[in-house]
Amino acid sequence: MMAGTIASWKDGPLQLASLNHISRNCANMQASLDFYVNVLGFVPVRRPEFLKFDGAWLFNYGIGIHLLQEEAGKVSKHPDEIDPRNDHISFQCDDIEEVSKRLNAEGIKHVRRIVEEGGIEVEQLFFLDPDGFMIEVCTCEKLPIEPLVGGITCYTQFCKQIPSACRLPFPTTSNGTCT
Repeated sequence: MMAGTIASWKDGPLQLASLNHISRNCANMQASLDFYVNVLGFVPVRRPEFLKFDGAWLFNYGIGIHLLQEEAGKVSKHPDEIDPRNDHISFQCDDIEEVSKRLNAEGIKHVRRIVEEGGIEVEQLFFLDPDGFMIEVCTCEKLPIEPLVGGITCYTQFCKQIPSACRLPFPTTSNGTCT
């Protein structure tokens, strides 16, 4: 859907709290596990016993990653080129220079971009995991969250129309009025 053509659901949006996990099929389970643990800092966690196929569950940064061993004969459809428009997982970081240095030191090919929106510069690093799935590390938190719903321009207006989403950091004055 394009901006401006988003239809409202009869009972409003789904009541979601946060991203829970991202599940990935991996051609080489061990290589992917090593990458997510040693490069991205995820921690393996217990996986339910009812899952009767090879895989690993990882957690960190408030998000879970579920790695699944790809079925024999199934071919991954991930490209080898680094294109920021391809499917990817994005993570925030505090020091993008340090991330870039670490990727260089490990010989991990990456693309660095600086994008600007309304005078705010956001830095992005894109690279691939062992299966060719794209990872982005960025300073995207610099961008304000601005809803595209009915001309809402501040937190107070947003809360009146969509109370379930009032945790978003919209600018307000100390008395809660629009800035």
